[in-house]
Amino acid sequence: MNSIVTFPNRIPVQEFEERRFKVFTDRQLDKIEAIQDLPEETLFEMKVVASVLPFRVNEYVINELINWDKVPNDPIYQLVFPQKGMLKDEHYEQMAQLHRDGADKKDIQALAKQIRDDLNPHPAGQMEMNMPELDGEVLDGVQHKYRETVLFFPAQGQTCHSYCTFCFRWAQFVGDKDLKMASTEAEKLHGYLQEHTEVTDLLVTGGDPMVMKTKNLVQYLEPLLQPEFDHVQTIRIGTKALTFWPYRFVTDKDADELIELFAKLVDAGKHVAIMAHYNHWQEITTDIAEEAIRRIRATGAEIRAQGPLIKHVNDNADDWAKLWKREVKLGIIPYYMFVERDTGAKNYFEVPLAEAYNIYREAMKKVSGLARTARGPSMSAGPGKVEIQGIAEIQGEKVFVLRFLQGRNPDWVQRPFFAKYSETATWLHELEPAFGEEKFFFEDEFEQMKKGNG
Repeated sequence: MNSIVTFPNRIPVQEFEERRFKVFTDRQLDKIEAIQDLPEETLFEMKVVASVLPFRVNEYVINELINWDKVPNDPIYQLVFPQKGMLKDEHYEQMAQLHRDGADKKDIQALAKQIRDDLNPHPAGQMEMNMPELDGEVLDGVQHKYRETVLFFPAQGQTCHSYCTFCFRWAQFVGDKDLKMASTEAEKLHGYLQEHTEVTDLLVTGGDPMVMKTKNLVQYLEPLLQPEFDHVQTIRIGTKALTFWPYRFVTDKDADELIELFAKLVDAGKHVAIMAHYNHWQEITTDIAEEAIRRIRATGAEIRAQGPLIKHVNDNADDWAKLWKREVKLGIIPYYMFVERDTGAKNYFEVPLAEAYNIYREAMKKVSGLARTARGPSMSAGPGKVEIQGIAEIQGEKVFVLRFLQGRNPDWVQRPFFAKYSETATWLHELEPAFGEEKFFFEDEFEQMKKGNG
């Protein structure tokens, strides 16, 4: 195994010193030196919004990724620091008044819960329709939406090195047990996988599994090397650590063990895919980020990049084209451009579907074929992943051309369907069928699925 770790030394390797991980939450806003020169009103707005939506940022992101000369318009600043517009006006004013009045913590928390309940904390039926059972019991921290893929939420990985302001899993991080998905039971995960031989892919997600110690990751993944799990061909790990804490793969105390784990899985015949969440090219401009990418790729694991199109961060074609070009240069596979989900601060971040498609198309025109592997714009909606394939005029009607990239019923996959063109729609439920049809082809079956899980 040591040969795997030393293999990259054929390339000149830059030495990096171990860095202490220092994090700030809403309770330490006044300790973040970089923001103390911002207007007092801005700091108050941060405090108000952070009372409702999760906030967490680390020193690396603050010092290395944000261009403070461009604040508040810097994309990484928008990515991690709370903004007033993230709350609806009425919600903001309610919470701001409590802070102005010096309300106690209990009243602030009660209002925060009330506001959160109005923000669709678990979109796309993930708490109603995706929950599998083993021996008659619902499996906490496991989701099974698509036939071939199981999602696993290890309890030790249900936080992140920093939080994205747009995160569709924000409900995991607000301290409300009723909103949380997590599991500590490796045996039940393995038992479920043994019973379901149709599953080829395990996606370990969160939060961020890379906040876990390697020894915890080992207990979930190494057993999959046994013959009874031969059907599980691919192990995916969803992570933002390549942006928010690339030291995890380079200088953290168990970084070498983590790299060795990837190599061991690959050597045993598993396809290991690191599902990296990138939103802007600024995230992969540091030497330590490049080194983390290089070390992972040297194990034989691949890195696929995905992220949503979000207003204030990356809602232009030039930034996407530059991101995809840089990913390809570093050996990363562009995978998905998502549409911002209908949850949390969507009112601040969402982009109309028509605009999203135009941005995607313009960005694609600027890159070579190797970067055109990024699929999108894609909505991860209740029925499945729906891609906008184009805008067309058919029989005199302007329409969106859509298809399922994934579906709750595999028979839906790749079937084209059409919706009336809309300048304002931002999500699937806002679209209407084209050509006088009353419903989309999948709607009746999807309604039956929902009733069956009710």
